[in-house]
Amino acid sequence: MLVIAKSRKREQKQRSGKQQRNLQEVLGLPTGVGNKDTKEQQEEEGEETATAPTSRPSPVPSPSPTPEDTITYILGRLAGLDAGLHQLHIRLHALDTRVVQLTQGLRQLRDATSDTGDSVQALKEAQVRAEQEHGRLEGCLKGLRLGHKCFLLSRDFETQAAAQARCKARGGSLAQPVDRQQMDAVGRYLRAALAPYNWPVWLGVNDRRSEGLYLFENGQRVSFFAWHRAPSPEPGARPSAASHPLSPDQPNGGVLENCVAQASDDGSWWDHDCERRLYFVCEFPF
Repeated sequence: MLVIAKSRKREQKQRSGKQQRNLQEVLGLPTGVGNKDTKEQQEEEGEETATAPTSRPSPVPSPSPTPEDTITYILGRLAGLDAGLHQLHIRLHALDTRVVQLTQGLRQLRDATSDTGDSVQALKEAQVRAEQEHGRLEGCLKGLRLGHKCFLLSRDFETQAAAQARCKARGGSLAQPVDRQQMDAVGRYLRAALAPYNWPVWLGVNDRRSEGLYLFENGQRVSFFAWHRAPSPEPGARPSAASHPLSPDQPNGGVLENCVAQASDDGSWWDHDCERRLYFVCEFPF
């Protein structure tokens, strides 16, 4: 309000001074008259200029958004989100396609592995059959052939169970002489192969199931025996109740000796501990 009042006062003085100068020009008076008023007017203008505050441009207010602008902004954002979702769907589809391809590849690999396993199993079975056939042919070519059987001596030391396993792997079994003819033939074969020594050789006979019940490896009951007997006393000598210490009557091992071996010198049977390692003789079908 003070500034407005001063401004009005200054305008009045300017009009008064102008009228005075015009009057002096009309009357022919020198223009110096009235300088006092002019000086006073200049001084007042200087004071007003000094006291007037520096004017600053007022900030231009930003226009407020209209509803159309808001809708346009929202639609733009929704369009951006829709484009992002579309790209995400494209990547998910590519990922699904890759997963399907990997699944198919794994299935094919599993099938191939199964086929390979079947092939390996078939090869193993063929190898077993080939080894059995080779063992059978070797037993009949190198060993003793008697009727529908062939016997082959092995000079490897094995327990009775290990010997049976090796004979079976070659397509046969431990020897199972079922009568006197086979017993004598096997005895002559072993004596000729191991002479002049006497070696016990595993047969396929044992009484593991029940003491005194001797069975062949195929489960058939043994009906023919060739147990060793101590030598008879010489004529004129007094008989002794004690058995011979080096060649007692067989079997004499009880539950400790459940497997049967044949002596190579006379073909007699002896019972032995099944874990003892001896030569063995296999038989093969012919």
